[in-house]
Amino acid sequence: MKKPAILTVSCFLGLTLALSPVYALAMGGDSDSTAVTPAQAPEYAKGKKQIEQKDWTGAISSFTDVVRKNPKHADAFNYLGYASRQMGEYEKAFAYYREALAINPNHRGANEYIGEAYLQTGNLAMAEKHLSRLDDICTFGCAEYTMLKRAVADYKAKNS
Repeated sequence: MKKPAILTVSCFLGLTLALSPVYALAMGGDSDSTAVTPAQAPEYAKGKKQIEQKDWTGAISSFTDVVRKNPKHADAFNYLGYASRQMGEYEKAFAYYREALAINPNHRGANEYIGEAYLQTGNLAMAEKHLSRLDDICTFGCAEYTMLKRAVADYKAKNS
């Protein structure tokens, strides 16, 4: 006998919610990217805490250690871009975001953050390109799409 589809979906959602803290740690919290290995976990956790504390220099140091050990860690490159952007170092930020996107073109965080960086440097067309990319990635919507869409709308309102 087949189970009703609603029961299957309910079971899937319940399991997903129960395991979400495990996946959040493994995926870097805000992306669908690279797993954090036990060897990287201390630097990665330290870097995330430094981001929360707005210790941009410390975060850059921590995430640089992560990518030194795993040069395919899209989340760490994304955070390197974010910290660099917060310091006004846009060229470095763009390089880090591009590296994250080269590793994982569907990285929601990197697409959002590079779009915001483009707005901060006056490049609306490129910001809209990444907004469109997020629209494709986020089939049912996502926070990254919403945030960049709002930033684009604010940019247009201020510059019209």
